[in-house]
Amino acid sequence: MTTPLITHCIFDMDGLLLDTERVYTEVTQEILDKYANGARFTWDIKSKLMGRTGDESARIVVETYKLPMTVQEYLDITAKIQHEKFPLVRPLDGVERLIRHLHQHKIPIAVATSSTRSKFELKTSQNQDLFSLFDFIVCGDDDGIKYGKPSPDLFLLAQQRLGNPPSDQCLVFEDAVNGVQAALNAKMHVIWIPDENILNLSENGETHGATQVLKTMADFDPLTFKLPAFGPQGPETISHDNLA
Repeated sequence: MTTPLITHCIFDMDGLLLDTERVYTEVTQEILDKYANGARFTWDIKSKLMGRTGDESARIVVETYKLPMTVQEYLDITAKIQHEKFPLVRPLDGVERLIRHLHQHKIPIAVATSSTRSKFELKTSQNQDLFSLFDFIVCGDDDGIKYGKPSPDLFLLAQQRLGNPPSDQCLVFEDAVNGVQAALNAKMHVIWIPDENILNLSENGETHGATQVLKTMADFDPLTFKLPAFGPQGPETISHDNLA
C-alpha cells in the first residue's frame, strides 16, 4: 500500500479520547438491574450502540431489553446518572501526547463526536486544557448533521470546517465499527483502536476496512502517515512541509 500523505486528523471522542464508554456501560447496567431483572448489558449489544446518536442508542436499548419506559424516559434517567459520572472521565493511553504533538506542529485537528454539544461539554469539563487544542469540535446535534454514524455526516462536516482538504489526506481515529464505516463512507483513511471486547467479537484479523488497527493510541506512529515524528522525550520540532 502506498503510504498516504495525511494533512488533517479527525478524532471520535467516546472510548477513543476519553474513557466514557465505561460510564455508558455502568449507567446502562444500573438501569437494567432496576428495570430488566438484572439482564446483562453485553458487548454484542453495546457494539451496536457505539458511534450512534443518543436517541438511536436509547431506542435500541429500550427495544432490546423491553424496558417499561419510552425512549425519552430512558434518556432522562440516564442523563441524571451520567451528570455525576461523566466529569470524572480521563483521557485514554497515548491521547494527550498525540494531540499536543499534532497541535504543536500545526496539524489541523478536529473532534467529530455523536454526543450532543451539552454532553460534550459535560464529558470534557475536567479536560478543557486538552480539548482547547482542537481547531474545531463537531457534535451530533450541530446544524448539518442529519444522520449519525455509520453515515459520514459528522466527518464530512468536520472536513468542511477544516477547510475542505482532500478526503484522502484526512485521517480519522475511531474505536467503534460504526465509526470506521462512517470514515470509509467519507472516503477517508481510518485508524481503528477498538476496545478488546469489541475486537473479540470480530473474526481474527478483521479490520472492517481500517487502514490500521491498534491496541491503544500510544501505539500510533505519525511517520506512517508522513506526519511529524515524535522526539525521543516527546514531540520534536519538525516542519510538516518538510515531510510532504
